[in-house]
Amino acid sequence: MPQPDAGFYVGLMSGTSVDSIDAVLVRFDPSNDGNPEIIAAEGYPIEDAMRKAILALCSPGPAELDRSGQLDRTLGEVFASAVTRLLESSGVKASQVTAIGSHGQTVRHRPPGTIATPFSLQIGDPNTIAAMTGITTVADFRRRDMALGGQGAPLVPAFHQAVFAAAEDRAVVNVGGMANITELSADGSVRGYDTGPGNVMLDYWIGLQQGLSYDADGAWGASGRVHPELMERLMADPYFSAPPPKSTGREAFNPAWLETGMSGLSVAAADVQATLCEVTATSIAQAVQAFSPGGEVLICGGGAHNADLLKRLRRRLPTWSVSTTDQYGIAADWVEAVAFAWLAKQTLAGLAGNCPGVTGASEETVLGGIFPAGRAR
Repeated sequence: MPQPDAGFYVGLMSGTSVDSIDAVLVRFDPSNDGNPEIIAAEGYPIEDAMRKAILALCSPGPAELDRSGQLDRTLGEVFASAVTRLLESSGVKASQVTAIGSHGQTVRHRPPGTIATPFSLQIGDPNTIAAMTGITTVADFRRRDMALGGQGAPLVPAFHQAVFAAAEDRAVVNVGGMANITELSADGSVRGYDTGPGNVMLDYWIGLQQGLSYDADGAWGASGRVHPELMERLMADPYFSAPPPKSTGREAFNPAWLETGMSGLSVAAADVQATLCEVTATSIAQAVQAFSPGGEVLICGGGAHNADLLKRLRRRLPTWSVSTTDQYGIAADWVEAVAFAWLAKQTLAGLAGNCPGVTGASEETVLGGIFPAGRAR
């Protein structure tokens, strides 16, 4: 049943990179076709101890159930704190916010084709968020799509279609820990899928070699040279040639994957970084070229700040204009968080949030669970 809409929503996103919680306060203006207006946005760094605990849950280990349950509650408290701080800085009261859309933190993603019974698990307890903020919270967006045979990811293409569709072929590419593409055809159709690793391996390698959390501007990668044999080995991963619908995560692209590719090779550290950046650029470019011979590519996510990655993409996509979503009113850093605010709005209105042509689900469906903030009568 549609709910009254006060216009303000909060979107929360913590992605595969596990570096920060992105929080945005958004107003959807009916006089502007319901397009989002970002009122406030902030990234709240995830403390190192919590980041290590999250990453430890991304692989099988001892006492997983206890660790997951405790971290679920703790992370819910951190999400709630991020909302409270965002509202305080913006001057907007919790009572003015219709809902929070929280993606949660993915700790395991096993889509169809990777395991007998597919599932996806995000933590960051929405009950805790709703209780601490006093704001209705919408969460657990992926599993309804998976219940209908879908990948449960990517979920942002429906939002991309709503705000970025145009009269020309346009690809929206989010480069977070993983990278995904939304194909917005001039005829109005939409498709999309995860193209492979985005920043996840770049962040891992520079962290291992230099103790840094990311490669600023892609400068270290730009200083190296692509190693042909390592490049060939990494791009031979069957994921890159698998047909969509498809989605992926740290379960597939991780340190062990890189170590296997490097086995028996002697490669300078900067050359490994250059090669990893080329893998990200190549896998994205191949997806774009398979979509259409030319058009516009809009980059969002943390990868939008990697000048080396953008240079590699432009070199591989000479018939495409490559820029960021900033020029269309949504800063590249906040697109995904805004998308989950939008998905919360869709859910409360009883409207579909998935694209079956993207995820492979059998039908469109309302996504997520609603966790009311009000007291029982």
